[in-house]
Amino acid sequence: MNTKCGFMRFMVSVVFVLGSMGVASAAEEEKIEVDFSPKVVADYIHAVIAADRALYTTHVVDRLQEERVVVAAEAWKQRKALPLPAQMLLMAGRVVEMGGTGLRYRLASLWPIYEENGPSTVFEEAGLQVVADDPGEVYSGIITRGDQRFFKAIYADRATSKACVNCHNGHILSGKRDFKLGDVMGGIIISFPLPVEKKEAS
Repeated sequence: MNTKCGFMRFMVSVVFVLGSMGVASAAEEEKIEVDFSPKVVADYIHAVIAADRALYTTHVVDRLQEERVVVAAEAWKQRKALPLPAQMLLMAGRVVEMGGTGLRYRLASLWPIYEENGPSTVFEEAGLQVVADDPGEVYSGIITRGDQRFFKAIYADRATSKACVNCHNGHILSGKRDFKLGDVMGGIIISFPLPVEKKEAS
């Protein structure tokens, strides 16, 4: 159910600075209307999330563990350790949700350690299965809650760190214990509200 949908409208302010010999002599601000599809917006958001997670995993978790400075652990507060990459993403998602923009993102899996990290709807369950079968696929669609419409997209989430693999394979509550680096462990679910469609006056 990979759904193509309408366009979101954004106002992008572009500033042109005209200068001579390295000194700005004039600046003109021009407002330009640019149309982005919700899928493109979701792709941008996912790119930022994926980059942040990869950098945290590689340059913080893996590096500090290899140098035996500090480990990453599920009970990181009690052990004075680093949060696991998945925990960091989940915490960031909760902070973003509290911002009030309507943007939400989280990790979910068909084999969650904790039930709340499993699919919460039929849409999510179907999407997680699609990205598990084909990590290059993005499962997306429009969800309606009351009068509000949301665009939701699910991207494959791979095991990017030994810490991820070891946690899932060794956890007593894990529903799958044979993960390897690079395997799809679940999905990153992104959703945000769509603009209210204007009704034409009759």
